[in-house]
Amino acid sequence: MVFTENKASNGVVYLTAPVLRARHAFTTRLGGVSEGYLASLNLGSNRGDDPENVFENYERLGAAVGIDVHRMAFTRQVHGSEVRIATPGDVHTFGTAVPYEADGVVTDVPGLALICFTADCVPVLLCDDVHGVIGAVHCGWRSSVADILGVAVGKMCSLGARPETICAAIGPAISKCCFEVGAEVVEATERYLGGDASEFYTEKAPGPDGTRKFLLDLKGANARRLRMLGLRGENIAVSGSCTVCEHDKFWSHRHTGGRRGSQGALIVL
Repeated sequence: MVFTENKASNGVVYLTAPVLRARHAFTTRLGGVSEGYLASLNLGSNRGDDPENVFENYERLGAAVGIDVHRMAFTRQVHGSEVRIATPGDVHTFGTAVPYEADGVVTDVPGLALICFTADCVPVLLCDDVHGVIGAVHCGWRSSVADILGVAVGKMCSLGARPETICAAIGPAISKCCFEVGAEVVEATERYLGGDASEFYTEKAPGPDGTRKFLLDLKGANARRLRMLGLRGENIAVSGSCTVCEHDKFWSHRHTGGRRGSQGALIVL
């Protein structure tokens, strides 16, 4: 399903997904004020950027998307499976540390924006606009195979959502063409999906030392997991953008060797 690329009058470029009715955005690296290797729309406060530049980037993003960035719940991501139910008390104050660790956050509070951060990992935005519940989930491979999406959907349902009315947008991330992994990741993905996951990986020729390497479609694997959780196929959109191939548009940890900024996936009721 094709995502829409939007360019605001202030230069901020972001993507939106047709299945999500709530206001949302998958940001790019374009339209901010950060400089050097962090140019230009860096949203990561832990990447060595000038805090004033990061703050201005958020202000620009909020103006572009129509989101109050001063009513936003952040996550301190650790590649785990913790999902936090956010309340108004979780509103983040810029310049302060996030007091909790979580790779996903859900809420039923109108006006409270949720955000997760990526630079190759898979961002997933969830929305049940029928029952008024949203989520933002950071799905690196470790979080994915630990079933963070199952945890997130469960937490949303505890707030009144139903799987058949949840819509999901899987945003720009490293794609199968560039995501080389070892056999242990493929095996973990097989367990994650409860059996055959061969459609999501291709084995490469062995290296000089005989090590087995694979190319893995983590976006596709997560889309299947969402269907297993009860989401309807027509309610799931998957971005075709690869952050490594399109490193001029998106932040990519693998392409830069870690010398990069962070993009965000954000949503608000």
